[in-house]
Amino acid sequence: MIPKKKELKLIKIYMYICDLYDSELRYYCQRYSNNSNPVFTDQEIMTIYLFAGHCQKYFQIKDIHTFASEYLTSWFPELPSYQTFNLRLNRLSEAFKRLNQRLIRSFIPKDCDLDMSLVDSMPVITCAGRNREGKVAKEITAKGFCSTKNQYYYGLKLHALAFRRKGRIPFPESLTYTSAEDNDLTVFKQAWGDNISNRRVFGDKIYSDFEYFNKEKAQSQNIEMLTPVKAIKGQSDWEKQRNKAYNDLFSTAVSKVRQPIESFFNWLNEHTKIQRAQKVRSTAGLLIHTMGKIAIAFIYLIF
Repeated sequence: MIPKKKELKLIKIYMYICDLYDSELRYYCQRYSNNSNPVFTDQEIMTIYLFAGHCQKYFQIKDIHTFASEYLTSWFPELPSYQTFNLRLNRLSEAFKRLNQRLIRSFIPKDCDLDMSLVDSMPVITCAGRNREGKVAKEITAKGFCSTKNQYYYGLKLHALAFRRKGRIPFPESLTYTSAEDNDLTVFKQAWGDNISNRRVFGDKIYSDFEYFNKEKAQSQNIEMLTPVKAIKGQSDWEKQRNKAYNDLFSTAVSKVRQPIESFFNWLNEHTKIQRAQKVRSTAGLLIHTMGKIAIAFIYLIF
């Protein structure tokens, strides 16, 4: 048995998933076999995963299945074994990805500043250490360095372009993932450079590219990228000192505006443990770990 309040949340999640599944999610996990209509449905798998993560704070699939078998059998009498549940769940990464897109686009808060965005990335770590080699999901992971943690790691990067909300954690406009070795600036250009306009974007020094933003994008799409001042290679000490006061003030102002994007990543990690992917054992498992955890964090929006 679960409390009445949580029962209502379980029903709400299930109804939302069923409606969305019938309209679009089913096209991202369609089956073309004799078992195209299993007794235990994809909707039920997604509901259990989201409910156990959001309401019970269970993030390991084994813990989620154990909780469901002990407390949710009256709701889901056809719950399969852990092995089958895990196998079925790992096939739903694209459905969770689509669910994330729908949640983010459907519930944009009214206090978002649609003309001002923050951009940054966060590591999703499958293996940490300078001399250690990642052995999981090699198709989509690589070695990278996290300057915030001063740490080498194997895994993914989760990139976020988020609307600024004054005095509050920013709300993501778009989320994407790449291997850890991919440069943040390159990812921005490929994922969002041609898809946004009339925007002032705040990022850290890695996003500094005068030629790209101040000449190309400023004229064609009215995009302005503001970053802390990056040292110019070969600049004399006299020039550095002459501009030091202005550069320091400007860099401080930009950093103050973009700091909430770090708070967003902290919030996401605290609510889902998304950074810790050391127990993942497959590419499909890593995709579910990433896409599923984002869905757990944002499922509160439907309430």
